[in-house]
Amino acid sequence: MPSVPVPSAREDGPAADRSGGRLRRLTRGAFADLTPLREIPDYRRVWFGQSVSSIGQQMTAVAVSVQVYQLTGSTFATGLVGLFSLVPLVTFGLYGGAIADTVDRRLLGLAGSSGLALVSAALAAQAVLGAHSVAVLYAAVAVQASCFALSSPARSSMIPRLVPSHQLPAANALNTIGMNLGSTVGPMLGGVLIGAFGAQAAYLVDTFAFGATLYAMWRLPSMRPGRDGERRRRASVLDGLRFLREQPNLRTSFLADLAAMIFGLPRSLFPAIAVGFYGGGAGTVGLLVAAPAVGALLGAAFSGWVGRVRRHGAAILAAVAAWGLSIAAFGLVRNLWLGLALLAAAGCADTIGMIFRNTMMQVAAPDEMRGRLQGIFIVVVAGGPRLGDFESGAVATLTSPAVSVLTGGLACLAAVLLLAARRPAFLRYDAHHPTP
Repeated sequence: MPSVPVPSAREDGPAADRSGGRLRRLTRGAFADLTPLREIPDYRRVWFGQSVSSIGQQMTAVAVSVQVYQLTGSTFATGLVGLFSLVPLVTFGLYGGAIADTVDRRLLGLAGSSGLALVSAALAAQAVLGAHSVAVLYAAVAVQASCFALSSPARSSMIPRLVPSHQLPAANALNTIGMNLGSTVGPMLGGVLIGAFGAQAAYLVDTFAFGATLYAMWRLPSMRPGRDGERRRRASVLDGLRFLREQPNLRTSFLADLAAMIFGLPRSLFPAIAVGFYGGGAGTVGLLVAAPAVGALLGAAFSGWVGRVRRHGAAILAAVAAWGLSIAAFGLVRNLWLGLALLAAAGCADTIGMIFRNTMMQVAAPDEMRGRLQGIFIVVVAGGPRLGDFESGAVATLTSPAVSVLTGGLACLAAVLLLAARRPAFLRYDAHHPTP
């Protein structure tokens, strides 16, 4: 019987290599680009430290809310926790940005992280000692928000000094992964620890988690702001606002973000939607709240393609439009799983827009203005959702939750079209030739 020729390993090799090469290229294009983590040790330490600290801070947020409710039995008192954090965030966010453009950003980040760790340690102490004081909890939240607002612009404006400009989209995607890990893992882990060992367990874990951030900041080189490394003697908040007003591309990116948060963020309606749309309760509300965060995490995890996009302005407007359309569609559906999928799609679109928006702010703005722009961004992020809560609640009161969600999503889309019509140059923004 004639033998059947069997292909040799040498004959199989080139085809297998080509197949493996295509698979590797496809994988690189699909998943988040890890190049900044592999190649830049300083960035890797900062990313790991901030990701761990984000999980710890979310655990602390859950523990504070649980403690306040246990002490008062009042949802109003629990809601005041947000107010005690909002005011310092808005107030000190602007000044934190100005300070970041004046002092060594490494030292400011180190001081802010140390302050946050001390607040968590104080919260652990009051829980162990059984202080039973809501005033202490409110004061701790206010100091915590102040430390965060003062140091966050410094930490954010460090990234362009650590990462080359062509890797900034990948770095911002990785930062988003870390942030959303905190938003998803932190509350769940905090709930488990609080249920098993009490609030003090969450506070203690948060305190020790800051060790990673403090170590990362300690290892960084000096980061004095200003051109040619010169230290600026004075940095004005008003200068930052005037700079933003005079730079059309950066201003448009901020307006697009505000449109999404004010018109297309119906989170205050989730309790009513859970009952009215789906006949659910608290568990359904939890799913609705978690769905955008899950989508955001998936969007960042599969962001390997963002580094190949040059038209960042067009990408930002497309992402905000996708957010608005997803929210509008969410207002029309009455199937829970389809609704959750649409909220996840909105969260994914928000992450993509955030990646390009942060990259534009880091690359197009001069180094001596980055701190103040990050401070303004904190105010937008802190205040925009609160305005969105008011807008969606007011419209729902006058009409219905369904109408509020639908019209909010459509208003977000209309704002995108208006910005595109008024600022066609924003659509042509080229990441290879950035202009603010």
